[in-house]
Amino acid sequence: MEKSLPPIPAKRYFTIGEVSELCGVKPHVLRYWEQEFTQLRPMKRRGNRRYYQRHEVLMIRRIRDLLYDQGFTITGARNKLQELVQSERERRRVGGELIDVDLPDDDGFEDDLDVDADDTHELPPLALSSSDEALQTLRKELTQIRDLLSEQH
Repeated sequence: MEKSLPPIPAKRYFTIGEVSELCGVKPHVLRYWEQEFTQLRPMKRRGNRRYYQRHEVLMIRRIRDLLYDQGFTITGARNKLQELVQSERERRRVGGELIDVDLPDDDGFEDDLDVDADDTHELPPLALSSSDEALQTLRKELTQIRDLLSEQH
């Protein structure tokens, strides 16, 4: 992925304009990608305004990398994302048990579950359930609190 993308601020929601700047993609492209990639579902509020969460910003960066840097077509990128989703699901659960199946190394993405607030170029796993997302967010917030407390002492 291109290293010139700005870091993602520690916020809960981002407007389409903010996401456009964070991902180096124009707003009309983001709206088009929503139609092409089912994984992108920003929350819509008053007047159909879109609000993206951090995991969606990271997903957009992943899509951008596949399309612009790796040269995938829309269909190819969609298939690659689906392949990554399947691999992640297999890695996370088989028969209700947590297992560890390695993702292919040629995809260029980290398969680590940890997402540090300072490392904005690291990509999270795909297809997290809402409870997994909540736990991941809570873990990140607790880590930030711990770091703040350790700086004060």
